[in-house]
Amino acid sequence: MLPVFQRIGAVYDYVRDEVAFGYNVSDDLPASRVLAEGIGQCNTKGTLLMALLRAVGVPCRFHGFTIDKQLQKGAVTGLWYLLAPRSIIHSWVEVFFEGRWVNLEGFILDKPYLSSLQRRFAHQSGSFCGYGAATPDLQNPAVDWKGCDTYIQREGINRDYGVFNSPEAFYARHGTNLKGFKRWLYANVVRHLMNRNVENIRRGVLSRGREAVHQK
Repeated sequence: MLPVFQRIGAVYDYVRDEVAFGYNVSDDLPASRVLAEGIGQCNTKGTLLMALLRAVGVPCRFHGFTIDKQLQKGAVTGLWYLLAPRSIIHSWVEVFFEGRWVNLEGFILDKPYLSSLQRRFAHQSGSFCGYGAATPDLQNPAVDWKGCDTYIQREGINRDYGVFNSPEAFYARHGTNLKGFKRWLYANVVRHLMNRNVENIRRGVLSRGREAVHQK
């Protein structure tokens, strides 16, 4: 078996880049469903990351938060952005490596998607918030596994729910983002439009009306 550092890196890179950034039907999907769909966002990709890490013997845990919806602006547009809750369930994965817990959040955006954002906003410096990223430096975000923390949305966090042994334990206590008609509308209509928009961004197709981002 590979050394722990390489095991973490292999799983991390797979989830980051082979599972494209995109929106699933719900946050609380099992890892097998996320793997089959081949897309995910922070929560669903995190569930898959945890399952794969544990399968190769790496201790890990779930850390739950909420983030301000502003970091989704651009990836999420129009009426749905206005209707979305101000605070959105968010999470990252922590791995126990070399005697400490290391935060892994930089796996959310696949490299082609992130590279497209970096090209589009190459003229901007400083903090960037939008299109699924909230980082102090879009051109040099800490997204590669090097044995230390990785982040791509941390700057958007507005509430910390603490750590849990599993995603299931977290969702049992705090639920998911949507209920009722909004949940049905999102699952059956809106997320398909969002995923189409994300794919356009990945391909570098970004309308001028969606370019504004917040710089802290």
